[in-house]
Amino acid sequence: MGVAVAEVVLDAVGKVYADGTRAVDDLNLRIADGEFLVLVGPSGCGKTTALWMVAGLEDISEGEVRIGDRVVNDLPARDRDIAMVFQSYALYPHLDVFDNIAFGLRLRRLPSPEIEHRVAAAAGTLGLREHLRRRPRALSGGQRQRVAMGRAIVRRPSAFLMDEPLSNLDAKLRVRMRAEIARNSRRFGVTTLYVTHDQTEAMTLGDRVAVLKRGVLQQVAPPQELYDRPANMFVAGFIGSPPMNLVHGRFTERGTDLVLELGEQTLPILPPITAARIGPYLDRPVAVGIRPEDLADASLGRGRQVAVVRGTVDLTEVLGSDLIVHLTVPARSVVTDDVLELARDAGVDPLATGDDRTGLVARFSPRSRVGVGETVDVAVDTGRLHVFDLDTGLSIW
Repeated sequence: MGVAVAEVVLDAVGKVYADGTRAVDDLNLRIADGEFLVLVGPSGCGKTTALWMVAGLEDISEGEVRIGDRVVNDLPARDRDIAMVFQSYALYPHLDVFDNIAFGLRLRRLPSPEIEHRVAAAAGTLGLREHLRRRPRALSGGQRQRVAMGRAIVRRPSAFLMDEPLSNLDAKLRVRMRAEIARNSRRFGVTTLYVTHDQTEAMTLGDRVAVLKRGVLQQVAPPQELYDRPANMFVAGFIGSPPMNLVHGRFTERGTDLVLELGEQTLPILPPITAARIGPYLDRPVAVGIRPEDLADASLGRGRQVAVVRGTVDLTEVLGSDLIVHLTVPARSVVTDDVLELARDAGVDPLATGDDRTGLVARFSPRSRVGVGETVDVAVDTGRLHVFDLDTGLSIW
């Protein structure tokens, strides 16, 4: 099925509402022909507003939106050559699957043979052929979402815009539909802007992922780069499940050795982190980021157990392939605007452990036998630490 493709560009785009609320601020994004870009962030960060400005459903206060070679700021939605898929499916309950998919084509007065050809092709791709004469109420949630996608596909638009299309599905169905969306996006190669609050969706679907915070773009990068090299503390804490641990620390030299002080505990640090690379942050408080998978049960002898931190087990979660361990360690919590924003989004209290204690989450091997209330030695892979400036939130290492 042939489709048009077009680059979508947001150039210094802003949105200010009548009451002065700034929802999007100086947003610059370039979505290449055929690229699948995911816009992700906490609730209320402006990601849906940005999508709706591209769609023509929200007026643009500042900047310019281009689809292909056209500036579309003042074009009505129907003239932008885009197709939208919403979280609510937006199907016509009195029409069967065939007529729902064909609806837009009939409005454009395409010949009946062309309509039948396009609908049949989309239905075959999406596994809907045997459901073409059923009405939406007779379909499952996943089937309804496929119908909504089919209606978008048959239009052969220059770009797809998807606004949290999987949020109404249960967890197992979301996983299956994620795979279908990824497979079909590769098949059709249509430029896609996809909005979600779910960072797992973002990481598994996007060619690149753009992270928004309070209407401001924080970082845009391929998923693995975003995970491995977050630009700031907010991106580091938002991307990853369980999220990155953030704790107050201080790097200092003891003789020729570099060490990290976490509260009363001291961890020896091996390259690639060196005193020269920490530079002006030596002997200054910093935020230290540690991914859960870089913490291990030291009693199991995994890897180089040079750096060990001791903590108390508060909770364990058995996942089969992993054991998620919640610990408390005697070190200060990081409390910054970024951390508070992440906590609000997660519905947790960042100060719950107190000023001199910090909660850590570790991903242990299922062979670990740690129990709640026990003191445990945790091996830290110091080669994979992240370091952030406490004032700016920006990545140092």
